[in-house]
Parts: sequence; structure tokens; C-alpha cells
Amino acid sequence: VQVAQSGGGLVQAGGSLRLSCAANGFRFDDYAIGWFRQVPGKEREGVSCISSKDGSTYYADSVKGRFTISSDNSAKKAYLQMNNLKPEDTAVYYCAVDDGATSADLPNLYFSSWGRGTQVTVSS
Repeated sequence: VQVAQSGGGLVQAGGSLRLSCAANGFRFDDYAIGWFRQVPGKEREGVSCISSKDGSTYYADSVKGRFTISSDNSAKKAYLQMNNLKPEDTAVYYCAVDDGATSADLPNLYFSSWGRGTQVTVSS
């Protein structure tokens, strides 16, 4: 699976950004698309996930109520709408795919295909 992502940038605290992810080359009808983020020197954090099978979603506690994941299954795309951004959201954000996944249970999925990452910087 090839993964391409776009979006990100610099925004002031309280602002919004939207990340996009496009994937192709799936082997299975069902899959999950997840968003992760990483700050240098820290572990990668799973942020959100959506299942193509039933549209179920997963959010990390740190982003619940502020981030919304959505998808366009026909186009094999997913989006992460990030509202009320905080300086602690600053990170490189990665889109990833678990081809064959039938849930959005991010912590228990295996993401084998990854985008290159995009920087999100939130200034205070």
C-alpha cells in the first residue's frame, strides 16, 4: 500500500488544521487508516483511527473532542480535522494503513504502510 499525506503547517493556539491521507494498492476490502504523531525524543503516539468496514473510530484521550477523523472510502482517503489546537499538539504527524483490519482498535492493529509525515506546529 502506498500512502501519501498532505496538510499541516503552522497555526496559533486555538486554530485549526486539516490533514489528508490518500492510499492505494490495497489487497483487502477492509482496512484501517490511522494517524500518529511523534515529537523528537518521545515515543510515537497513536492519535486516531477509522475503519473502512463500519466507520468506527478511535481517538486518543489527548485529542478527544478536538480532533475528528473521517474518510471517503470510494476514494481511499482519510482526513484528520484538528480544532482547538494546543502547543502540545506540535509534532510530525504520520498517516498509516493496516490493510485487512476490520476494526479501528488502533492499539491492537498493525500498521505496515506509512506516509512520510507532515509537520504541525502550534504556537502559543
